Amino acid sequence: TSEGGAEVFKTDYFGTEACLAQSPQLYKQMGVTCDLERVFEIGPVFRAEKSFTPRHLCEFTGLDLEMAFYEHYFEVVDTICELFGYIFENLNKTYSKEIEAVRTQYPFEDFVFKKEVPKFKFVEACDILKEAGYEQNPHKDLETENEEALGKIVKEKYGTDFFVVYNYPIEARPFYTMLNPDDPEYTHSYDFFMRGQEIMSGAQRIHDPEMLTERAIAKEVPPETIQDYINCFQYGAYPHAGGGIGLERVLKLFLGIHNIRKCSMFPRDPKRLTP
Repeated sequence: TSEGGAEVFKTDYFGTEACLAQSPQLYKQMGVTCDLERVFEIGPVFRAEKSFTPRHLCEFTGLDLEMAFYEHYFEVVDTICELFGYIFENLNKTYSKEIEAVRTQYPFEDFVFKKEVPKFKFVEACDILKEAGYEQNPHKDLETENEEALGKIVKEKYGTDFFVVYNYPIEARPFYTMLNPDDPEYTHSYDFFMRGQEIMSGAQRIHDPEMLTERAIAKEVPPETIQDYINCFQYGAYPHAGGGIGLERVLKLFLGIHNIRKCSMFPRDPKRLTP
């Protein structure tokens, strides 16, 4: 598996075992430590996960970004909110005819978003769900059913299809996620949602090598397998945060299309390899 827990496709690289890229996560961080304060990549992502769902692909186009900040990781969250706002506004403005053409074959309700994006602490999201009759362990990740329910509740109460949940529990995040110093059972992390489905997962990264080693051991990741990564932070690094966006899923949810396979020219899932 990868450093974040995703299953990878293994391949032979001139006699050495290698994997198809499932995330540029570690490389983005290395870029930030080299004084590139803002880094992004748009490219193919491969996940060897047998997920037979309407929202998963084994190959998709990812928009990954990483950014240094100076006071608080919400500087990054707010920047990403502005990025999505720009994307949504310009999709409607530039591709209105194409959107209406899609609507004739796949009727959908317009995607609704606000300039001021609602943000909820994870425990607040759990309370919202509990009030609506859903069970959610505040120390476990959100279940798919509860994500969808939360999306409907937020749409009804706040009039938007786009929102953020932050401060996820430690059990739900990879080893390199910064702990919340005020409550170490939770982390400086966040997910962005469209129509009750997660379209971006991100966090502040640990940039202290000793803490990074401790968290790797705690998450049962052998430090020797990621020593080059840990060494990148030996001489200091900016506090930084980032995340990854699946662009086919964004398109699927923006257009309200049920199956993500209709949002990829040549979709690949566990049962489909060739076009």
